[in-house]
Amino acid sequence: MKPSEDLVARLDADSAEWVAALTGTAAERSRGEARLHEHLLQVALRELRRRRATAPWLAGVELEDLAYQAAADAMLAILRKLETFRGESRFTTWAYKFAILEVSVKRGRHYWRLHPHVSLDAEAWELLPDRFGVDPGEHAQRAEMVRAVRDAVDQTLTDHQRRLFTAIVLEAMPPDAVAERLGTNRNAIYKSLYDARRKIRAYLVANGYLEREGTGRP
Repeated sequence: MKPSEDLVARLDADSAEWVAALTGTAAERSRGEARLHEHLLQVALRELRRRRATAPWLAGVELEDLAYQAAADAMLAILRKLETFRGESRFTTWAYKFAILEVSVKRGRHYWRLHPHVSLDAEAWELLPDRFGVDPGEHAQRAEMVRAVRDAVDQTLTDHQRRLFTAIVLEAMPPDAVAERLGTNRNAIYKSLYDARRKIRAYLVANGYLEREGTGRP
């Protein structure tokens, strides 16, 4: 489908070249799509490598395979929605968002294939005092803090918040993977997790385990 003259007039030179290549003759489209796939593949590879710190389980051939899948699906989505491109940003910026979305989706699905179950690991609970900005020091104090956090999780969180807290805070699962598993998005995940942390901190403050911020008093 040929872009309108009005759209072409609004586009920067690089974006106009991309649109022309993807809406031209069969030969032009073939070359344009090959170029687009390569561009998306490089975006996907960079993004997956950037996220390696939170996904050490993804490397080598698996990482490259995931990048190819993300690039292929991103290109199909872009071609389906090409007529919605209005030139409000550069074409490569617009296409970049499709690649990042597919990376998140593919990474999440891959994670859940490798980690189908969430377990409540005792060692993970032991790390919680540090994560809530307190260093109990002595073993007995640390054990007491861990029990307090467990009580806060059990007593103050909703089932949904408890599930998110367990997955992301205790088991250090990538938020994208959790979002994919629960059929939601990163923003909703972060909002629920923020609310859960706030409830837990409030419980710890109310019960004398933490000081109120800015007051110096429990």
